[in-house]
Formats: sequence, C-alpha cells, structure tokens
Amino acid sequence: MRMVTTVRSAGLTLACLCVFAGARLPAQSTTAAGFTLDDVLSVRNVTVGDVSADGRWIVVATAALRDRLGTDNSRFGDPTYVAPSSAELVVIDTRTGERRPLFPDKRQARAFAWSPDGTRLAFQLREGEAFRLTIWELDRARLRTVALPQGRMLADNSSLQWSADGSRLLFGMRTSEWAVEARTRFLREIEGPIVVQSSEDPFLSWEDIRRRAARAIPAVYDPATGRIDELLAETALGDVALTADGALLRYEEDITKKTDYAEIFGREHRVLARPVAGGEARTLIASSKGLTLRWSGNGRAYVYAKEGKTYFGTVDGGEPQKLTGEDTPKPGEEPADSAARNAARDAREKERFTPVRLNETGEWLVATNKEGFWLIETASAQRRLFLAAPQNDSDRTLPRYEVAAWSRDGNDIYLTYASRTQWQRGIVRYDRRTNELRDVVKDGRLYSSLRLAADGSSLVLTIAEGNRPGDVYVADRDLRDVRRLTDANPGVAARTGRTELLKYLDADGDEMYGVVYYPLGYQPGTRVPTIFIVYEDFFDDRFNATISFLTSNGYAVVQPSVDLERGFPGEAWVKGVTAAANKLIDMGIADPKRLGVHGTSYGGYATNLLVTQTDRFAAAINISGKTDMISFYTDSPRLGTRNIHAPEKSQDRIGATLWEQPQKYVTHSAVMFADRIKTPLLLLTGREDHNVPERTTSEMFYALRRLGKRVEWVSYINGGHGMPTTTEAEVRDFHTRILAWYDRYLKPPAEPKAANGR
Repeated sequence: MRMVTTVRSAGLTLACLCVFAGARLPAQSTTAAGFTLDDVLSVRNVTVGDVSADGRWIVVATAALRDRLGTDNSRFGDPTYVAPSSAELVVIDTRTGERRPLFPDKRQARAFAWSPDGTRLAFQLREGEAFRLTIWELDRARLRTVALPQGRMLADNSSLQWSADGSRLLFGMRTSEWAVEARTRFLREIEGPIVVQSSEDPFLSWEDIRRRAARAIPAVYDPATGRIDELLAETALGDVALTADGALLRYEEDITKKTDYAEIFGREHRVLARPVAGGEARTLIASSKGLTLRWSGNGRAYVYAKEGKTYFGTVDGGEPQKLTGEDTPKPGEEPADSAARNAARDAREKERFTPVRLNETGEWLVATNKEGFWLIETASAQRRLFLAAPQNDSDRTLPRYEVAAWSRDGNDIYLTYASRTQWQRGIVRYDRRTNELRDVVKDGRLYSSLRLAADGSSLVLTIAEGNRPGDVYVADRDLRDVRRLTDANPGVAARTGRTELLKYLDADGDEMYGVVYYPLGYQPGTRVPTIFIVYEDFFDDRFNATISFLTSNGYAVVQPSVDLERGFPGEAWVKGVTAAANKLIDMGIADPKRLGVHGTSYGGYATNLLVTQTDRFAAAINISGKTDMISFYTDSPRLGTRNIHAPEKSQDRIGATLWEQPQKYVTHSAVMFADRIKTPLLLLTGREDHNVPERTTSEMFYALRRLGKRVEWVSYINGGHGMPTTTEAEVRDFHTRILAWYDRYLKPPAEPKAANGR
C-alpha cells in the first residue's frame, strides 16, 4: 500500500476568462480531414489497471481529455480533494479478446488489484465525493462494496495488495474526523481571516497541510468472513506492504522533524516490520533519509544504496550486509602520486552502484554503474556484467535500458530498449541461466508498461506507432505471437502527419536531436510556417494532441533538444533552438520569416528568455512560464520548497541561492531584458496556478505594455498550470488562441479560412 502524498486537485466550476489586450478570436484555418479540436477532446488514452497472475485477465481504463474536465484548481493542496477523472472500465480476456464492461457508463476508479487466483478484482470506486472499497467477482460478474467499520473511511491515496493465498487484502483507512480536520486546516489557510506563519514552526504551513495526506490506518480485509483488522493506529506513513505470505506488515513511519530544503517534499522514514497477527514492531532501517530502497517481490528482502555503498537485508533481522562499494579515504590517506590517486578514485567509482531491482525471492539484484547492468547474487555478493554500456559514447547518445519485468523464477529479465541516435526501440531479454542477452524485438515502435505472467509464458504491454496513441497487446514471451486487445482510436492515423528524427549541431558544435512533426499532407520541398515547442530534451516521436491540431492546420512542429549547463542554463535555448531552425531552413522545410516558438511551464520560461536574445521568431507564446527568477524564488507556497529548490539544486540550474549569486538570478529573469524583445508575445496563465503563480508571468505583460511592445495576456480565472481543464469551453479557447496567434503572425492575411470541428 503506497501512501501517495502528491497534490491532488476537482469540482466543476464555471469558466471565466480574463483577457488583456485584445480578446477577438478570428476564424482559423483547418484541414477538413485533419485533427480537429473535437479530436483533441476525444482522443482516448488506454491504461492497464492490473493483470491477473496467470496473464489471462486484464482491467483496462480508457479515457479522453473531456473525461477529466472539471478540475477545481482552487483546491490545489487540499488533502481531501481528488480531481474528477472518469473512464470506461473493461475486463478483457487475453486468450479470447472477450470484453466485460464493469459498468454501463464511465466511472472514476483506481488502485486495481487482482486476487492471486484471478477470480476477484479489488479497486477503489468513487461514489459522490468519497471512494469505496469495491470487489468485482469474475464468475458472477458481480460488484460488492466492502462495508468499513463505523467511524472509518477509505484512504483514497493508498494502494491495494492481496496476500499470496488471497485470504487477505491490505488497504488503508482513516478516521472520519480526519476529513473534517484536514479540510478545516486547508480552509483556514486560504480563508483566514488571519493567517500567521513563523520561522519557529517546524514546517511551512502548506507542508503541514500536505503531510496530513500521508496519515492512514493500514488494515486487512478477509473476503471469506468480511472481517477487517486494523494493523496500526492512524499515523503518517510512506510505503506500506504485506510480505507475500501475509505474515508481516512492513511499513515506513514518517519521522520528519522539519521542512527539508535539500529535497522537494523531503521525508525521513523509519522502516519497520510487524507481525500481522500482533506483536512488537522491529526496526529494519532507523532512517531512510538519502537512501535508494528496493524490495523483493515477496517483500522479505531489501536493498539500499548509501554513500556509494550497497547493502542487503531481510525482514528476519540482523545487520544489512554490504554488497558493493568502498570506503572513501580520510584526509591524508589517499596516495600522494596523482596518477595513483586518480586510479584509486576511478576504482571506487566503479564500485558505486545504483540498485535497480530485486527478484521475487531477493536472491538476485540488478544494479547499475558506469560500466552497465550487473547481476549480483545477494548471498555471496558475486556479480557479473550482463549488459555493458558503451564507454566511448556521451551520456546524450547512450542507448536507454530499463528493467521492465522479471520472471518469478528469477531466470528471465526483460528490459525496454531505446536508441538515442535513431528511432529504434524494443525489448531485450537476459537469461540468467545461460548468461545470454538477446533481442526480443527492435523496430520503430514505442513499447511500455510490460506485465509478465507469473509463469513467464505471456506478456501484456502497450505498443504505439510513432505519433500515434498506444494500444494494449498480449504476446508470448518471444513476441512472435502478438495480438491486439484494444483499438481505442480508429481512424486517428489518417488524421496525423508523419514524423522525422532531426539531427543537428548546436552553436557549440555539439550533436543534438529533435523531432519534426510534418504538416498533414506535406509536399516535400514546400516551405511552411514552423513552430518550435521548447523544453529540455526531446527524442521520441510520441503522440501529442496539440501538436496534431497544429500540423493539421498547416504548421510544421519541431521539438528541439538543448544542452543545459548548470550555472548558465539561459544560453542553451538560443544555442540549440536557433540551430535547429537553421537545420529546418537548410532542409527546405521552414520558412525563415515564419518561425514561431512556445513552451509550457519551464518551456514557457525558456520561450521568454529566448526572445530576449533573438528576434528570429515572428511569434512567441509563454504558457504558465515564469518571467522573473527573483520573484519566483521562494514563491508558490502550496508547493513548499519546490521553487526554492528548482534554481538552487534542480531544474532551473542556477546552482546557488539568490544571495550567493544575485547576478545569475537577474540574468535569468526575462523581464529584466523586456526592452530587447521584438517578437509579439502571447501569455497564457491560470489564476489558480499554484506551480508557477501567474503573477510572475504577468510581470512581463505590464513591462512590455509599458515599453509599447506587442503583447497579449489571457488569464483563465479558474485555470491551473498549463492547459486549462475546468471546462470544454476553456480547452477550445486555449487551442483556438494559440492557433489564432500563429495564424496572425506566420500566415498571409488571406490564408486563414473558416474553422471546422470547434
């Protein structure tokens, strides 16, 4: 049972738009057979909720954007709030393809878990404002709600777990008073009428509110008798799970003492194990702070990395044993000779491993270091390299491998594979018995969400063609017999354009890659208006509804990659995006006079910085991106320390506090250089954006207006971060405004025609 403490946000509210500097929306062009706004709202995403142990039964949720409209962004950070997100829920027989709808209509459900024998499906079902523990019986096709003890409610952010024999179902509850207390605390913070904060408080106020979401009562349900046993009193928890035999509860008890500025939403936990039948809890790890912790499939063994060393332990007790790693020499203990000193450091670095995954029983560990993927026997610490990483490639071009599934007998390890120099993706399998690594499949498709049957005979996975939504498939272990189980978006392929992997050199001569989405029906040799969507790194041609909408309206869309340097990240976009533009112009695709650029969040910030450094773009759009690094720093209180951590230690890459390097904060604040902007700029924000508060974006509007430059600001009063998802009208308005802005500045006046599908 995982206690999820991320911010959850919903409730239907009326849309209200606050529009500055010109609200008129002219009719826009569209390709009649192309991807319309109706498609943006209706294209469906397919998610596998769970797969039965024998691989025969899967539960699938299918939902479109319009199924998750109605978010109440004003409740961002409210522990009692869950945003609406309904879906079509269907059980599919992977052997026959038979579909069994759970409901005649769409419902909101989560935390699906098949019983080990595949006869019962447990999940959380939303009814009104609350979630109910629900069990669907396969044989009878019957749903029943589990009655909780009086004064208890379901902890809707916990997962569900069956014991191996199916006699117990682990779930989380809360006291009824929890909801009243948590909601009251949230309202007191936003409504006051008086709110006091002090540096003497151990936690920032919004972190204090957020922490309440971690409180739960772990409990087990016996489906045979209907009995529910509470295993712990209500307390703040991290990860919670049963051992497979159902004998022990292992859990992470939150022992965080104060707000952590070194880690976003940082938590410290004590890891314990307690007999389900009762008895004293035993401490396994006194503090998980700074640890990378992994558990075996049966829940009885664990491994973690700390200070360059890897340790292995079990719930049976005893001190964890070191598997890898060497002690760092104390001052004065290193060799005096520089060559010997460097050799010793290189040797220590090779002993620094990251634990990736334990097998079902904990006998084997997959871990990685700079040399590649290793298989380590936990009893002896003996290891062997089974997948070597190329040593001459840069990190940017190294192929990506991820452990996706491990057979229960410990023999077969499946990894997804993705090249970083061509569109070659696939699955590889390592056989522990023969020490052989072989390609199962490699082609241009995207593979994800692998689930392996208990006997290892079949796989359930998601496969997507480039620039197409994915679907669910079932296959044999070698992927020779592959059968499609869903067809969520028939006809979409005909309404989306082709893609191409773009290779170019940035201004520093470094090799970069990006993705080109061609206009629908593009004729080679034709120069077209081209939009660059910026963020950080792009490589795969994944489906994106907004991009498909733009390419159906005559635009080429490019996602360029940039090389962000810590301390000087603001240079990256002018070096990388303009180089990508040069490449598109040289290829005869982009019209140099009709270039546009936009981004969302960090990409919006990048867009604003970019147009202070170049006037090559005829139009730009900043969606929910900051423009002032100084006012952004320490802002967004509902995210705790996130906006402090971002420039100091993570995404924004300043690498220092405001007081250590004030000039860098000025340099990376686009509003400070607003006088240099020549590109017409559209700003799209949400009044209820608690990630990047719109006030930091609005500074750019007021600056450019004062400077007499072309700018327009659209504020969605009920909107949050990024595209507004309160109402369908807002989604349509958002896309229509983006298209109108580009049509106005990138297309001749006579070209736009009446819009379809809006």
